[in-house]
Amino acid sequence: MQRVLATRSGASAETGVESAASADDGVMRTEFAFELPRGYIGPDGTVHRRGVMRLATARDELLPLYDARVQENAAYTTVVLLGRVITSLGTLGTVDGSVIENMFASDVAFLQDFYRRVNSEGHTRIAVTCPECSHRFTADLAGGRLGES
Repeated sequence: MQRVLATRSGASAETGVESAASADDGVMRTEFAFELPRGYIGPDGTVHRRGVMRLATARDELLPLYDARVQENAAYTTVVLLGRVITSLGTLGTVDGSVIENMFASDVAFLQDFYRRVNSEGHTRIAVTCPECSHRFTADLAGGRLGES
């Protein structure tokens, strides 16, 4: 079950996955469900695809700057930052930098884009144009995989 933590006037409630039509109903979303394109393979061989990312705070973006790994290699910022804001992934107990380090590059790229969308644009929707008929529509990156309903 995917969940969204929403706050209104300091109250919190757990709701189902939000549709694009109800995205601007005055409720501030602080957590966003996602599904990785490939999935993280855990130590026991289990593939973990569904997870939740929370909005980043200023602290989340500042603390990696003091991390020795980031000071040695600035590219490591992504690993540390994603390890802080991903609150769950499949049945893993915790998600940290070591989990992010061992993800497929395509999943890390997906998470980087997802992070940018939820923290800069405030939503997970993208504008899409069909290459066959040129029909324009929106798709939600947090939705199911292609062909699923």
